[in-house]
Amino acid sequence: MLTADMHCDTISELYKRRQKGEQNSLLSNHLQVDLYKLRRGGYLLQNFAVFTDIGEEEHPYLAAKKQIALFLEEMQKNAVWIGQVKTVEEIEENQKKGRISAVLTLEEGEICEGDLKKLEEFYKEGVRMMTFTWNYANSLNQNGGLTETGIAFLEKMEELGMIPDVSHLPDKGFYDVCRHAKGPFAASHSNARELCSHKRNLTDDMIRKIAESGGIIGINYYGLFLENRPLQNDIYYSSVSRIADHIQYMICIGGIDCVGLGSDFDGFCGVCEMRDCSKIEFLEAELRKRGFGTSEIEKIFYKNVLRVYKDCW
Repeated sequence: MLTADMHCDTISELYKRRQKGEQNSLLSNHLQVDLYKLRRGGYLLQNFAVFTDIGEEEHPYLAAKKQIALFLEEMQKNAVWIGQVKTVEEIEENQKKGRISAVLTLEEGEICEGDLKKLEEFYKEGVRMMTFTWNYANSLNQNGGLTETGIAFLEKMEELGMIPDVSHLPDKGFYDVCRHAKGPFAASHSNARELCSHKRNLTDDMIRKIAESGGIIGINYYGLFLENRPLQNDIYYSSVSRIADHIQYMICIGGIDCVGLGSDFDGFCGVCEMRDCSKIEFLEAELRKRGFGTSEIEKIFYKNVLRVYKDCW
């Protein structure tokens, strides 16, 4: 089964560890995502988020540029196995060559520092999806809602062909996107609030709104967004069964065409039954046990993502 994952923090984690002097690479590492694991898991496509914590990082734009330089370095070193893509046609070409496709995304809209020209610059470098915020107010999001700058960014993203990502956006900001978006948008790594009450998750109405836009929701594997209670001592458990629960619930509310995968690998702590991306077969087996057919699993695992990318890019 081919897989397209809309969110991992592997590049940011590699960058962070290199800053501490640790030698590592995308080819092979002790994280949840590397090329050996992606190949074992049969991945068609992996989104790689460039993330900066603006509560700690004084210059988010410069930090993001350094992470992109690392990403491009890894793409060049491992060009036999993986290649950056900016179009769906390039994904198809990579597949023919037996290569994994890599998509750049931004997690934290303040990376652009409120400057639309910087947004265009990142688009030219291959960024094809961006969240408006992470866990802080910024120039795009104040008091929970989009600012005038945030709305201008949404319009520019749609004009360019960059997918607006509402993961991490407060409820008010989510509905601002609903009011102003003209096309599909995504929640790259978010779950169902009805099953887990965390504010990062989506209400039933939000799920429907994304589905109605023609967009997609990537199911997040982090136990904090799957379960209301920790396993023990604030340690959350991510079971394949609970991931499947969220998938089934999303389908019941928004239909099968709005559901994809957004693991959040290398961006969370806790215990994960799917220890890394090579174990994606566990989820396929769980869905088959619940009666999902091959065509339905294909939609969830990669076809819905490709459809949205084709519509937006």
